Amino acid sequence: MIWEVTTFYLLAFLVAVIAFAFALYLYLWVKKHKVENARIKEVSQLIKEGANTFMAREYKILSVFALVAAAVIFVLLPQPIWMGDVGSNALMAVSYILGTVLSAIAGKIGVMVATLSNGRTAENAKKGIAPAFLMGFRGGAVMGLLVVGCSLLGVAAVLWISGDATILLGFSFGASSLALFAKAGGGIFTKTADVAADLTGKVELGIAEDDPRNPAVIADNVGDNVGDVAGMGADLFDSNVAAMASALVLAGDTKANISMIFCYAILGLLSSVIGIATARIDKKGSPTKALNSSTYVTTAIFLALTALATLVFDNFSWRIWGCAAAGLIVGVVIGLATDFFTDDSKPIVKKCAKASASGPAFTVLSGISYGFLSALPAMIGIALSALISYELGGVFGISMAAVGMLSIVGMIISNDAYGPIVDNARGLAEMGDLGEETIRIADELDSAGNTVKAVTKGFSISAAGLTVISLLSAFMAEANAAFIAAGKTNAILTGFDIMDPYVFFGILVGAVIPAVFSAMLILGVDKNAQRMVKEIHRQFDTIEGLKEGKSKADYATCINIATSGSLRELIPAGLIAIVATLVVGFIGGPKAIGGFLLGNIVSGLLLALFMSNAGGLWDNSKKYVEAGNEGGKGSTAHKAAVIGDTVGDPFKDTAGPSINTQITVVSLVASLCSALFVLLPWIG
Repeated sequence: MIWEVTTFYLLAFLVAVIAFAFALYLYLWVKKHKVENARIKEVSQLIKEGANTFMAREYKILSVFALVAAAVIFVLLPQPIWMGDVGSNALMAVSYILGTVLSAIAGKIGVMVATLSNGRTAENAKKGIAPAFLMGFRGGAVMGLLVVGCSLLGVAAVLWISGDATILLGFSFGASSLALFAKAGGGIFTKTADVAADLTGKVELGIAEDDPRNPAVIADNVGDNVGDVAGMGADLFDSNVAAMASALVLAGDTKANISMIFCYAILGLLSSVIGIATARIDKKGSPTKALNSSTYVTTAIFLALTALATLVFDNFSWRIWGCAAAGLIVGVVIGLATDFFTDDSKPIVKKCAKASASGPAFTVLSGISYGFLSALPAMIGIALSALISYELGGVFGISMAAVGMLSIVGMIISNDAYGPIVDNARGLAEMGDLGEETIRIADELDSAGNTVKAVTKGFSISAAGLTVISLLSAFMAEANAAFIAAGKTNAILTGFDIMDPYVFFGILVGAVIPAVFSAMLILGVDKNAQRMVKEIHRQFDTIEGLKEGKSKADYATCINIATSGSLRELIPAGLIAIVATLVVGFIGGPKAIGGFLLGNIVSGLLLALFMSNAGGLWDNSKKYVEAGNEGGKGSTAHKAAVIGDTVGDPFKDTAGPSINTQITVVSLVASLCSALFVLLPWIG
């Protein structure tokens, strides 16, 4: 059997609509549950208003950036309008805008449902772990379904209308640029509040994590939503689109390959729908096991469906199926390795907690050491999947490994968005005085959320690694097409020789950009958290009765500090990566850019994996101590673990997961601007 590519476009639209319909059903299911506790209802409203205020201000800034970027794209890309086809430039600009808009819509709706779910999850925790788990998971699943549905719909629409995979790079760049700023801005916001709340509350005042007397508590809960729901959703939207875009560029005009890409993406979304619909937990079950089981079920369904499709369609290749399967299986293995280093039931977290009994220096030293060790299995996994896929299908095979790894991204995002929902629910359970047993259940859900968030970040970083390797190949293809068009056939790229001074120049510059980018984000958290700490001190010193709980804290001021500071810091951090790519390209041309991407990919993946896993390890070490181990709350180990967690917060939720977006952005900028670099008179 052989189907036309157009049939797969239509199927992509149909399955996207099915995903949207299921997301609407889940939204209505969440909404029909009522919040009875007046205090929880009040605080939930504050969280919702804070998240909406931040996102409105963030999107206003990003819309200005997007319009300027679209104007530049229209003038210069794919070629300067005075040299090329104005229609292609207009399509590229519109495609870019569409990428930003769809990513923003998915993030906005995801946050809306997450802030709707948190209070309901807290109240369901009174009934037991099973109903609370289902509420948190289904609230997160709305985001997962929307992200994948929007990405599949957008890619199919752009390619069908334009008929040119290169135009898809503009769509992908739109998604990537919004993700870069959304993840950076949301990450700075959430960790500003989290670090300030922990240091002043737990370390200085000895009060509980979500004590309503702490003015930063609500800002912390807002940050969970704008950072981990909107930010991470935009990040994985970007990764999914970039993987499909690079695969479609490398597929060229081969209809069988294009059909396989869309078929596998469609079946991946269907597998996620089935996995989400069947996710359950019994009364005494483990939330972590339930989340992991859903991932395994989704993986098995995808492998079975794609194998069946490869058997049915005569023009599909088993070698390409092997590439996608290798990518997905390696992604699951990387998730398991991440789980080993970050799950509080595993030995590594317990060792870090034990080290904390000797003081914060040992907490930090052990966390850094295990964080670096945790990067080993992921880096080897990425390398092996790239090697296996190349042997099976060449550079197109590598791109299909990335598509395979991201095929179950709907389930992965659902698991990730579950994390901030149950984190908020834990705080609401405490603020609503729902009792120790309810708080214990919420803590168990929250601990599972932390572990799964770490697994998700490891998965998304690894997927970005495979994606940018294929984007490097896409850059070579775009640059060589530009060399041929310019008549510079003697300069066609066949690879990148590291002994070439231009390539080596690019490697050195590219390798340092992730470190500079991370430093700017972490410094943003540092400066903003210091402002918030001062505000918390001011309120405790000047608001009469606040310490005794007789007066209410001024939550709005802390939310405003987090908002203003994060928006101030996000644009410079994002621009540094884009500007550096352009500067290297204009100095050394495509050879230097090739080296730049190589250095950026390798150092970026290492730093991202290290920071995400070390942060998750520190976070769960703190929770392990708070559960009564190594002296429990108030002990030396607890205070040291809190300090480790505050170091890890900007690692795992700001800098680490933002790096994979950064390496995707620079790869797309390189491909989009390849013709401009080729046209330089000193190149070729």
